[in-house]
Amino acid sequence: MSTAAISHIRLELAREPGHPLGDRNHVYHLYLPLTADGHIDADAWRSNRSLCRVRRMRPGEEEARGRIVHGPGGQWIFDYAEDTDRDNETGFRLGDERFVPGEYLSIREDDGKMHTFQVISVRPD
Repeated sequence: MSTAAISHIRLELAREPGHPLGDRNHVYHLYLPLTADGHIDADAWRSNRSLCRVRRMRPGEEEARGRIVHGPGGQWIFDYAEDTDRDNETGFRLGDERFVPGEYLSIREDDGKMHTFQVISVRPD
């Protein structure tokens, strides 16, 4: 198995109702291989699945840790418990997004609602 370079991507909640300035404490840390232009490298993910993971931190909650799965229809899913999918979260068209600082993307969180996050940093893991 070849090992691809894994990037550590930090996302923070962007402005939304109830959070007019966003929330620097509502954070995702994604660990994924990226292409040179900042897209998820699906081929490298296939060869390095065990290294592709997510950590979620929200105020008042314990940190959640899980794996990043490439699901049906090309969806990217954050899977926190392998024995259930009720806690899964789905990125909206993450395969099309560029993970570069300043860009925005959306995640359907476990509350069933879509939330917008800003890419804060991308660095080698």
